[in-house]
Amino acid sequence: MNVLIAGAGPTGLTLGIDLARRGIEVRVVDKATEYFAGSRGDGLQPRTLEVFDDLGVVDAVLAEGAPPTSTHVYLAGKFVMERQSFVLREPTPDVPYPNGCMLGQSQTEAILRARLAEFGVTVELGTGLVGFEQDADGVTAMLATGEVVRADYLVGADGGASFVRKQLGIAFEGSTDESIRMVLGDVAADLDPAHGYWFAADPDPMSGVRLSPLPGTDLFQFVAAADDGDTSLTLDALRARMAATGADVRLTRLAWSTVWRPNVRLAERFRVGRVFLAGDAAHVHPPTGGQGLNTGVQDAYNLGWKLADGSPELLDSYETERRGVAARVLGLSTELLRKYVDRDPDADRRDENTQQLDISYRTTEGFLVSGDRAPDAPVVSGDGTRVRLFDLFRGPHATRLVFGAAAPAEPHSYAVLRPGQRVPGAHVVDADGHAFAAYGASDGDEFRIRPDGYVG
Repeated sequence: MNVLIAGAGPTGLTLGIDLARRGIEVRVVDKATEYFAGSRGDGLQPRTLEVFDDLGVVDAVLAEGAPPTSTHVYLAGKFVMERQSFVLREPTPDVPYPNGCMLGQSQTEAILRARLAEFGVTVELGTGLVGFEQDADGVTAMLATGEVVRADYLVGADGGASFVRKQLGIAFEGSTDESIRMVLGDVAADLDPAHGYWFAADPDPMSGVRLSPLPGTDLFQFVAAADDGDTSLTLDALRARMAATGADVRLTRLAWSTVWRPNVRLAERFRVGRVFLAGDAAHVHPPTGGQGLNTGVQDAYNLGWKLADGSPELLDSYETERRGVAARVLGLSTELLRKYVDRDPDADRRDENTQQLDISYRTTEGFLVSGDRAPDAPVVSGDGTRVRLFDLFRGPHATRLVFGAAAPAEPHSYAVLRPGQRVPGAHVVDADGHAFAAYGASDGDEFRIRPDGYVG
């Protein structure tokens, strides 16, 4: 089997890694002639960190990134308060990554590219898709280089202006709000990077300038509303916006900038035959809540194992599961954007509904049912080593857990035992009772964990 991925952003790279580790031949092509160098999607949610754990990149991400910081608020140049938008939580037995991680998108992409290269796959820049046709057996794709490629499947992870989506004629339902414009940039500033800043001339979250530190760099992400219609992106223009707040802050360098407008859209379909859409090609979000990049990563994580399996039922389930999630997340992002527009004093507050740990594909009620995220828990292996359930799940396989009874004699099947219980075969001991509690399990209960970490 081989898969062609159009688009080398976080979604395409995640899918490339997941397929390559399964031994699937994959190519990742992109029309860009150089790698993206800005911050853009700089918030990685806890569920994305769990995905990155499985894909072997979470250590690098956490080493370069940092937890969300508090914000120092200045009005007319004077410090007035410190705001904590995020309640930082300690890891629990079932949630090893309870907090998000701030890391510029270009840094995240570099980490993903390095991991992809470990499987012998290199992103092909300047190699955009210019046409494709599909039949019952595969897809014939034409690249900008003149090469004609034959693939079993094509995945369009080529952004909001997706060529793949347009060629398929799939409607991109939603709206673009031209009345709201935001200026974004990555700037060097003479400020302490230990926390973020909000500078305003009055207590209005849409009238000021937000500066958020970008870990691993000397830069801050600059965000300001362009209510005045001025969308100039020069360093002097950003300095003028800062000066208008009354703050005496020196901006010394501009590394990247763009103008953003609210674009909330959802593709009518995520699949046509052997061609799939993922990430921004399938759904575009306001930046509020940090949901867009994360949702794209999880599109890829949902799709990878299904492509590798190839069964029609599984391939059909991709659109069913992910389009519903995307619609829900778009609603959340839009609600948070509305709070900014309405000058809601809690517009910056984030809670568990943005962490994506509660995303589920369930169709029935119950404590933990098919489609729910499979919890983590510390356990003890047969040789006495302390491990996590996530250690058992890690890799391209499905996992079977049988609580309080022997597991089938097959790879990646484990009995989960209470202290003192004995059964033949592979097993782990739930020494502290966390696994039984997290799964609401009784002796004899069995759970199959899908390759993407959901109960199946």
